[in-house]
Amino acid sequence: MKRVAWVYHPDYLLHTPSFEHPESPERLVAITDHLGGAGLIDRMIPVPPEYPEDADILSVHDREYLDRLERACRRGDLTLDSEDTYLNRHSFNIALLSAGGAIAGAKAVAEGTVDRAFCAIRPPGHHAGRDVGMGFCLLNNAAVAARYLQARNGVGKVLIVDWDVHHGNGTQNIFLEDPTVFYFSIHEHPTFLYPGTGRRWEIGKGKGEGATLNAPMAPGAGDAEYRTTFEQILEPAVERFRPEIILVSAGFDAHRDDPLADLQVTEEGFRFMTRHVLELADRFCGGKVVSILEGGYETSSLTSCIELHVRELLGE
Repeated sequence: MKRVAWVYHPDYLLHTPSFEHPESPERLVAITDHLGGAGLIDRMIPVPPEYPEDADILSVHDREYLDRLERACRRGDLTLDSEDTYLNRHSFNIALLSAGGAIAGAKAVAEGTVDRAFCAIRPPGHHAGRDVGMGFCLLNNAAVAARYLQARNGVGKVLIVDWDVHHGNGTQNIFLEDPTVFYFSIHEHPTFLYPGTGRRWEIGKGKGEGATLNAPMAPGAGDAEYRTTFEQILEPAVERFRPEIILVSAGFDAHRDDPLADLQVTEEGFRFMTRHVLELADRFCGGKVVSILEGGYETSSLTSCIELHVRELLGE
């Protein structure tokens, strides 16, 4: 049985929309209720998040953006930068605590306190750029965790595997010219789905050329296409890159029942992806994996997929 960190804080529920929105606290309530009922939370090691230091956020986001986000929350603005990215008066602090959750999980794994981590955090992060919030995201949790590992834990090379159904344009752009962070995204094809980025020819720039790998999936693609992509495209790339730790931007909205996309991945597809990432981690980076929650908006499929995901992390 593997030691798995459970990163969660009840304050994550304070970030609430003032209008109907798919990214709501009910997602996290459903996840915690389901995992608790299945006895899985008790089998993980609680690792509480803390508010990060300014330097850890500024390693990813511009100061002007952080100040603008904080002012918007204090004014009572309902959205930031785009109509789909909502705010309330708590959102700035909870976004910081969400990034702090990703840091806590990554730190625990890097320091050997646990073998793996599951970070049940929100708001999600992979669309947030250096100076912009979008796609429900305010701060880029995975990017902050990656930079923390490099600055504080001496990690040289980080692999980010993003299987959210939407392309993580924020994460890609943050590391576009950085050869030390390899970003892989498998997502529905940009022609058909937000945010319209993540085509195969987007491979990084400058020194980072070749450290970005996109695998766009046509609508209707499912488990078989995902398996082929992980085995024939991701695995050889990981063999070349040889990461020291793997972060997963773990969105579960590629499931066939999710309302925001048109892919057909099943629970078994997510089990396979989890298992394959864990096998790659065992081969190349001592099994170090940090799973960071992103999307997933249909409660039944979200909770069932996360249950299988956590069971794999635990080594069942």
